[in-house]
Amino acid sequence: MNEEEAQGRDQSQLEAQTLVEGYLGFLENVRRLSSHTLRAYESDLRSFLDWCKLEGVRPLDASRIELRRYMAYLRNADYANKTINRRISSLRSYYTWVEREGRGNAAAALSIRSRKTPKDLPKTMTDADVARLLDTCDITHPEGLRDRAFLELLYATGARISEVATLTPEDVDLATGQVLLFGKRSKERIVPLYGLAVQTLEKYLCEARPRLVAASHLSDPPRALFVSVRGNSMSADTLRRVFHKHMSLAGLDVSITPHAIRHTFATELLSGGADLKSVQELLFFKDPATTEIYTHLSIEGLKRAAQLAHPRA
Repeated sequence: MNEEEAQGRDQSQLEAQTLVEGYLGFLENVRRLSSHTLRAYESDLRSFLDWCKLEGVRPLDASRIELRRYMAYLRNADYANKTINRRISSLRSYYTWVEREGRGNAAAALSIRSRKTPKDLPKTMTDADVARLLDTCDITHPEGLRDRAFLELLYATGARISEVATLTPEDVDLATGQVLLFGKRSKERIVPLYGLAVQTLEKYLCEARPRLVAASHLSDPPRALFVSVRGNSMSADTLRRVFHKHMSLAGLDVSITPHAIRHTFATELLSGGADLKSVQELLFFKDPATTEIYTHLSIEGLKRAAQLAHPRA
């Protein structure tokens, strides 16, 4: 490599690094991405620039063949397919922005295919697990009754924790046994409640919540359905901590998140004979394919049952 080529390569590196800084600023200030996501983009792009420097590749002029060499490098370094796919996604987004800025071409990056990854089956809980979880709530105290109502509501509706955090008492119709949930994109849906959930929520609303609200001594009491021992509205993070506290008390896997209740809800419905369309509506999945993963869970359950019960298993 002659001196002119080396200078051109170094200049490409410097320009690419400057553009990475600009792109990260765009993601932070325009797209308003979280700090965690920004760190992931920065790590992915800087790793790519390091490889380019090592291999003598001009980042802004990287060809499809050179990008495929980078993918091969990642595979040979035993990076997981999910990590490789994330880096591909980061490069595609970066080069698309660079092209819009008039500084390069995104065609090579957009031509790189993602690697196939196996679908991970979501974690679920058994009926026995849920029963143990519910039994950890001491319903003789306002806080325990609140927690029991919260957990019953999760199990009865398959709601996201963020949806539960935005509920008000007016969203729960005890007379008809249903709750109005507000999901992503401000879409609302009505989900029925089973009898025990209605009874627990009624007891909470009539007995426990008024006592908890009174503890706040606020002239304008909170509107949230679930309130803390100080009478304040409970955020999604606070509700998650309540969930994990009872998981620990029940001696269950504390790595399981509240979303496992949502997965359990879907699996129970399908196992009980509900059709995919109904489950899609109740959980508010925009893409029907999202719902289909729960059929795999039901099938796996049938397989385990067959292996345990079949005389030739």
